[in-house]
Amino acid sequence: MHTPLSELLDLYNPDALLEEAYTLPAAWYRDEQIASLEHERIFSRNWIAVGRVDQVAVPGQFFTINLTGEPLIVVRGADGELRAFYNVCRHHATAVANVPCGIADHLRCPYHGWTYGLDGSLKGAPEFAGVRDFNRAENGLVPIRAATWEQFVFITLNENAPSLEHFLGDLPVRTAPLSLSKIHFFERKTYTLACNWKVYMDNYLDGGYHVPHLHKGLNSVLDYKEYTIENSERYCLQTSPMVATHDNTSIGTTRTGDRAYYYWLYPNFMINVYEGVMDTNLVLPLTADTCLVQFDFFFSDISDNKESYNLESVTVSDRIQDEDVAICESVQRGLHSRAYGAGRLSVRREAGEHLFHRLLANDLRNLHELVQLTKTSNE
Repeated sequence: MHTPLSELLDLYNPDALLEEAYTLPAAWYRDEQIASLEHERIFSRNWIAVGRVDQVAVPGQFFTINLTGEPLIVVRGADGELRAFYNVCRHHATAVANVPCGIADHLRCPYHGWTYGLDGSLKGAPEFAGVRDFNRAENGLVPIRAATWEQFVFITLNENAPSLEHFLGDLPVRTAPLSLSKIHFFERKTYTLACNWKVYMDNYLDGGYHVPHLHKGLNSVLDYKEYTIENSERYCLQTSPMVATHDNTSIGTTRTGDRAYYYWLYPNFMINVYEGVMDTNLVLPLTADTCLVQFDFFFSDISDNKESYNLESVTVSDRIQDEDVAICESVQRGLHSRAYGAGRLSVRREAGEHLFHRLLANDLRNLHELVQLTKTSNE
């Protein structure tokens, strides 16, 4: 049975206080209308982390990414400027760069050989003599906005979005003591999960609620009773004191320091920091029932002498991720049951999840109201 989009959106009240709030309705995790609206309003209008600065460190270096169906390329120009474009040839729409990353003097479409400069300008269109009213200057790659913060590259498809600096708010000030720029990239791992991207976000933002039950190893190094949650305008910080443990050697030696810091930036980027260790998580929707999670691992020391330690730390993360994958996929199956409509939130633990739900709902409803207003004015 098809439920109108307006009725789906009305199932959630973003104005409810945490003490009174429900989770997002189950239909929002499985309905293709919601997924389509998220692509347009969430992932096309906000600043989204798409990669690392070291991936575009020198002129000509580039990487590609697919953001909810939009093929994109980020490249360092010959002039040192960082730029981003839709990875779509202006001739017949082929991807200009069809590899994940590389270094190039120019960008040449593999289909008909149209060639673009690193600044996106069209340099060559073979066998196009005689074509009338063709303006080469108007047929360069379509640009999108790109900016950096710390080691991370962000883009937005929204020409009218406020600056990245505005979007981040006081997050750079809050993270400054962690010296994120001094931690070096080591390895990337990518996982495909059979769950909606929001299920993974909910799991991350439940204030450690699931940790004692699902992550016994991680729980052994966190002081769960002192775990705190702090919301800002567009980010949440979860943090916990660390405790020594002899129960699990691997996690006890790779998760150390005074505190663990877990930062989430709306809508889909997370930064997890321990002493000398950082990993970032980027979550991208694939379908209403699947998502991609990209882990980048960083360490303060990536010399050969520390390789075995760093690999062990990645292995520990893999074990924790396996536990999260299993539970998230179980949740997605449950969201398809007629027995579940929505749940309640723990006041003590799930303030971050509540923030996520309200930000997302407000973005979706604002676009819906705009569409409805446009329809009304055209009638």
